[in-house]
Amino acid sequence: MNSNLTGDSPNFVTHLECGLKGDHYPAGVVHGLSQAGRPLLVRYDLGKIAQAVSKEEIASRPQDLWRYREFLPVKKKENIVSLGEVVTPVLRLDKVQKGKGPLFVKDEGRLPTGSFKARGLCMAVSMAKELGIKRVAMPTNGNAGAACAAYASRAGIEAFIFCPDDTPQVNVREIAMQGGKTWLVNGLITDCGKIVGEGKEKHGWFDFSTLKEPYRIEGKKTMGLELAEQFHWHLPDVILYPTGGGTGLIGMWKAFQELKSIGWISKMPRMVVVQAAGCAPIVKAWEEGKEHAELWQGAKTAAWGIRVPAAVGDFLMLCAVRESQGFATTVTDEELLAAREECAKKEGFLLCPESAATLAAYWQELLTGRIRPEESVALFNCAFGAKYDLPAVTAQLDRGQALNLA
Repeated sequence: MNSNLTGDSPNFVTHLECGLKGDHYPAGVVHGLSQAGRPLLVRYDLGKIAQAVSKEEIASRPQDLWRYREFLPVKKKENIVSLGEVVTPVLRLDKVQKGKGPLFVKDEGRLPTGSFKARGLCMAVSMAKELGIKRVAMPTNGNAGAACAAYASRAGIEAFIFCPDDTPQVNVREIAMQGGKTWLVNGLITDCGKIVGEGKEKHGWFDFSTLKEPYRIEGKKTMGLELAEQFHWHLPDVILYPTGGGTGLIGMWKAFQELKSIGWISKMPRMVVVQAAGCAPIVKAWEEGKEHAELWQGAKTAAWGIRVPAAVGDFLMLCAVRESQGFATTVTDEELLAAREECAKKEGFLLCPESAATLAAYWQELLTGRIRPEESVALFNCAFGAKYDLPAVTAQLDRGQALNLA
């Protein structure tokens, strides 16, 4: 067993707070959304965290997500549900870099169940175990459902997962194989969410939808904590993030705010929302100067994970972009698929489609000037690239040369 998961350590959670209204809710009891119908954010005594742990102590710990335990909400380590959440590597992409500043990618495909969803769901399931929740339900475009099923099975919690009927079969099968009670729904993820919302009272489900429970944000927050440590507490100038429900973007910005509050970082990165042109509610709201996004009609994109027509945390995403002096942008499916292919062939790195959108956006925004050539830029590869449908490629073999080499 990882030594990081044995014994208890001080817990620094003080309360939960409505992300919109700011009113407080007690820690240690089950919560969904706030009374205003908006996400709750976990708050900590950051001053005590700064006294309790140092950057040097964290550096000495095992290379896993739980090395940041003082910044996390689980109180008793016996409630931690883990499948081995490693610190994911940061790689340079020199051959597809088109600016003067370095281009990096953090490869989240190395996590359990092959995606960054493991971060959020390991934390949400751990807290569900701590709070005595026995049945959970959620809508998913694929990877979140797979992570939910895996961690819930490990915790002995029933998971009910609802997927759009065009969800990639590899995701549907892994959800079912890992113990999730799985349904296909004729519609989008928003339609799946309606089924969860309408059935939770009748069936005794706790709603695990994106941002409708407080703790997935805390798990996703560890992306920001890891990135800061990997860059020696001096973050890249710009972070481009593929954005659907927005938990990762919100979680990272929360991490950076907490680290700045205790003096561990000084410079904050500019946060850039990247969405597909066929489903871009956050980009539209940002361009129109709005606090909330309208439901996107007719959502369609090859990047399944960011096909989210409406998000309950829309205002939190927009706040992160504006506070960081970032921006929001779109790319077409043709652009993101071309970027994926170029990165694979030049770098040997197979991005998932959602993350390929950020590479396409990086190239695009260098041309517009919204990313300056000298700026350092970080992308996130949110899932193992081979989980997705790959284009048919004909292998060419010169038999004469092959025979000569034999």
